[in-house]
Amino acid sequence: MEIAVVLVILVALGFDYTNGFHDAANAIATSVATRALTPRVALAMAALMNLLGAFLGTEVASTVGSGIIDAPQGISGLMVVLSALIGAIVWNLVTWWFGLPSSSSHALIGGLVGAALASSGGVQWSGVLEKVIIPMVVSPIVGFVLAGLLMIAILWIFRRGRPSKLTRGFRHAQTVSAAAMALGHGLQDAQKTMGVIVLALVVGGFHQGFDVPWWVVLISAGALSAGTYAGGWRIMRTLGRRMIDLDPPRGFAAEATASAVLYTSAFVFAAPISTTQTITSSILGVGATKRLSAVRWGVAGNIAVAWVLTIPAAALSAACAFWLIHPLVS
Repeated sequence: MEIAVVLVILVALGFDYTNGFHDAANAIATSVATRALTPRVALAMAALMNLLGAFLGTEVASTVGSGIIDAPQGISGLMVVLSALIGAIVWNLVTWWFGLPSSSSHALIGGLVGAALASSGGVQWSGVLEKVIIPMVVSPIVGFVLAGLLMIAILWIFRRGRPSKLTRGFRHAQTVSAAAMALGHGLQDAQKTMGVIVLALVVGGFHQGFDVPWWVVLISAGALSAGTYAGGWRIMRTLGRRMIDLDPPRGFAAEATASAVLYTSAFVFAAPISTTQTITSSILGVGATKRLSAVRWGVAGNIAVAWVLTIPAAALSAACAFWLIHPLVS
């Protein structure tokens, strides 16, 4: 049993690492695209802020660990968690290869649901609806609208400013907004791995309740931070350049809006929302204030397809993993 728990924890950290390099673009793509930060400086800053953000709370971890599925005790429960992680990793790697900014969060949720269904286990559908599906629909809409409104306010407030001076000023401001976005990414995404590790400890009989031990916070934060520093250049190009040509004011507005939505969802609703969806919709919102044709809607459409497919695709991958693994240990 001890070996199985250790294996699940190691795979969870592997998922956390892929989450980091897959979602690194969330925090820094706009800052790199507008030349507010160089890529390596941006990655180092994002890795540090991811590390710090992981220590800001554990509410989302509790939701992931106890509010999505009812995993059975013992080795069967560990196989469910392991299969969920494998399904999420597979989908992360597929979307990374094609440069699609899909949600690592939803890949993990989909993996948990798919593995639970494959094992004939219980899925807390009310929790999935309230904490995953509704936020998945609402958060991009909120990000799009608020980012557009903030950009309109910036355009009006600085309408008489000198363009060159404003560009320099907003490049400096983007350093702060990118750091805030990376902090929010650490707050949200590291907690999802914490929740899965605690779930593995509980079903393995090594932990009671869903309070997160300090060492789980530490290793989850470290794996996410290391993955972030490894970078995610394919997805960074999609968010920073292919979808819209960003300038510093729009980059600032997108990052500031997305980070505010991340903090609100974590601290107020304990909802594991997607950092990818939030920043992408915010970029679309600021881009639409320029003119609708400024957004490359074909690229945005491909991203939307990946969003829709993430949960079912990760669920199917996790179910297949369970069907392959379970006979080996039963």
